[in-house]
Amino acid sequence: MSIELLLALPVMLPLAGAAAALLARHHARLQLGLAIATLAAVAVVSAVLALHVAEHGTLVLQIGRWTPQLGIVLVVDRLSALMLVVSSIVTLAVLVYSSAQSVSESSERTPVAIYHPTYLVLVAGVAIAFVAGDLFNLYVGFEVLLSASYVLLTLGGSASRIRAATTYVIVSLLSSLLFLAGVGAIYAATGTVNMAELALRLDRIEPGPRLALEMILLVAFAIKAAIFPLSAWLPDSYPTAPAPVTAVFAGLLTKVGIYAIIRLETLLFPASVISDLLLAAAGLSLLVGILGALAQTDLKRVLSFTLVSHMGYMLLGIGLSTLVSMGATVYYVVHHITVQSALFLSAGLIEARGGTTNLARLGGMAKVAPVIAVLFFVPAMNLAGVPPLSGFIGKVGLILAGIDVGSPEAWILVGIALVTSLLTLYAMGKIWNRAFWQPASEEMAAELADREVAPVMIGATGALVVFSLLLTVLAGPLMAYTDAAAASVLERTPYVSAVLGEDAAAQVQHRIGEDGQKVELTQDGGGR
Repeated sequence: MSIELLLALPVMLPLAGAAAALLARHHARLQLGLAIATLAAVAVVSAVLALHVAEHGTLVLQIGRWTPQLGIVLVVDRLSALMLVVSSIVTLAVLVYSSAQSVSESSERTPVAIYHPTYLVLVAGVAIAFVAGDLFNLYVGFEVLLSASYVLLTLGGSASRIRAATTYVIVSLLSSLLFLAGVGAIYAATGTVNMAELALRLDRIEPGPRLALEMILLVAFAIKAAIFPLSAWLPDSYPTAPAPVTAVFAGLLTKVGIYAIIRLETLLFPASVISDLLLAAAGLSLLVGILGALAQTDLKRVLSFTLVSHMGYMLLGIGLSTLVSMGATVYYVVHHITVQSALFLSAGLIEARGGTTNLARLGGMAKVAPVIAVLFFVPAMNLAGVPPLSGFIGKVGLILAGIDVGSPEAWILVGIALVTSLLTLYAMGKIWNRAFWQPASEEMAAELADREVAPVMIGATGALVVFSLLLTVLAGPLMAYTDAAAASVLERTPYVSAVLGEDAAAQVQHRIGEDGQKVELTQDGGGR
């Protein structure tokens, strides 16, 4: 079998698994087994693709052997391969975790049999977004995962979940309408939606219309990625969902938006004039998010606000747009997917044992649940950037990139990034102190004595925490991989060459020079 055919499997396997799981809806164990086997197979395929791409370069699959200009093209380069690997590992861990927790504990009437098929459809949507070679199928990927997320958010049918899901649906539909309008406008302006071709044609559009097209897509992706000031929906939507659902949403779905912004600002609109706007949004996300977290008294809401805050780190790297910053951004995306998912799973363990996520009611868990304490403490310190963990490594890379740029804006962002890291440590310390160290009330002591947590939930969370530690242990080779991925997306020619051929790639301007610094593109396509 040709290696290119593997590109379809991260999409086709979850869709086939969803169909099989739906047919097995009356057999819960069989349904769970099918879902786990499917995601395990996706993880293996993703790892094979990542290894092959690292050695041989970008892979392209032309569906139906149509030309890229007319047909559907799937593309996997280092960036998308890495995202596939990390997303498959996280979704597998979360699925195992959810197997021991009722995802519809609020209502016995909820059709639990739809959980596994819907979850697999969500995974398929994420994969479509990562491998899509054109804007329309990127839109399709977003819509598939969003449609599945609507169902997952409302499992249990409680009033709070329906209310939160309503906000999520309205905001998601708005971003989708903007995205679709942007796709239509780009097709009207260029005659194509293939991203490799757009890399050639968008450079020739006048600056005014080009900026308008970029802004439409950027706003749509910023809503999906929860970038301030377009992030108000997230803290109200995620905390009400079951812990496994929240873990996937917080850890993975927002990073699909970041992935789209990376493609937008490197492949489609290189050397953009809106880099200062990106840096401003990064700084506001960092500060507003972490200040919001400090004001919360509910564990899940604290974590939701820290999620908004730390999206700013990734946007900072994109806005700086150098080889160093982009490499650190890709590494930080991998780190944040893993650590944020682990933290929300840990929050689920705390809720399962203590019966609440209200920090004012929790207490005494370090003594009665030391394993849960460790499973929370490690990713919490990682999120705060305590050395030598992966959060520290990623933040140091971003800070060094800002220092290298040396502009006043970059120095301000470096200062904000450092303050945010310290405030994140404070927020995590507040959770640790209230949930684990402060004495438990009589009511909480009774809850802790009566409740137990399924070993499978602890094991799945532990596996994800161990994986997050591997990002530190293997930081050297991983950062070499992310630097290579950054160089590829900034240069653009490897992507365009793989899809359209070397002749087309020769027409694409490079974004980076030999020293790794950004090359500005003049209006006529030259560099200076």
